[in-house]
Amino acid sequence: MKEWRRPFLLAGKKFSHYVNFVSMGLLNRTGIPKDAVDYLIYGTVIQEVKTSNVAREAALGAGFSDKIPSHTVTMACISSNQAMTSAVGLIAAGQCDAVVAGGVEFMSDVPIRHSRKMRKTMLSLNKAKTIGQRLSLLGSIRLAHLSPELPAVAEFSTAETMGHSADRLAAAFGVSRVEQDEFALRSHSLAKKAQDNGLLEDVISFKVPGRDIVSKDNGIRPSSMEQMARLKPAFVKPHGTVTAANSSFLTDGASAVLIMCVENALAMGFKPKVGTPPMEKFNLWGGSLSLGHPFGATGCRLVTTVAHRLKKEGGQYGLVAACAAGGQGHAMVIEAYPQ
Repeated sequence: MKEWRRPFLLAGKKFSHYVNFVSMGLLNRTGIPKDAVDYLIYGTVIQEVKTSNVAREAALGAGFSDKIPSHTVTMACISSNQAMTSAVGLIAAGQCDAVVAGGVEFMSDVPIRHSRKMRKTMLSLNKAKTIGQRLSLLGSIRLAHLSPELPAVAEFSTAETMGHSADRLAAAFGVSRVEQDEFALRSHSLAKKAQDNGLLEDVISFKVPGRDIVSKDNGIRPSSMEQMARLKPAFVKPHGTVTAANSSFLTDGASAVLIMCVENALAMGFKPKVGTPPMEKFNLWGGSLSLGHPFGATGCRLVTTVAHRLKKEGGQYGLVAACAAGGQGHAMVIEAYPQ
């Protein structure tokens, strides 16, 4: 049994669209040879049937060998957190020396299903062997069958959306509308300040098909308490406290980090970037309210922001914490590698 080896985060990139593009961006920025990577793990929440193992598509799309294993994990909003934790486990167990972990979410193009009755009819059509059977099945289709099943960010077990949960918990714990608005305004204001100071420049520029080039986080929108107060509750109406202004917005996103064992990282000449806080230390470069929350990609975005802050501010430890659907949570302590 190999001795436990301390995992080591080298670099991370945040991006908003294609998962294989962010994988190639990671390779370009680190300069690591593709054959030096032993495994790829990606997290995602709203899966596309055609690319159910999106980690595999990322590996092949970025030009990794088809002999490198890759798998996809889903754990709601902490999916890429779990991808990184799994990568650390593979390295600590001695199974791998280098792992790419990441996450992706396509909120602008989520799969929309037909109704259950329509799906059943279409599957039967696919199995029908005669023209008569096909015509009979087509004749059974009714207008109601054509109604699509729209996706909802809701708990399967409770049918409750995140917004409703937030409203209910805010009421239970006495978190006022003003406090929520103040927190949201702080997130956007600090993110704008960090962006203006060149602290959020790890976005890889990309030409979105049919759109402009995205080269920076584009959801940062500083406002004022007066403007935010004018918005009506978005979920529990009319007395709720969660609004569009104090919630994170839906966004596309992809992120990736390279995790290696210390020995190999140092041997390859890499320079490490890694490694209930008081508010004066908490999210000083903004958070998901301002930078966005692309479910499966958020965990790696959080870790890369912490890594950059530790490097910029000369800190030793950083804390990453996140909640997820189903009453789950995830936390990591990131330690800066000694100079």
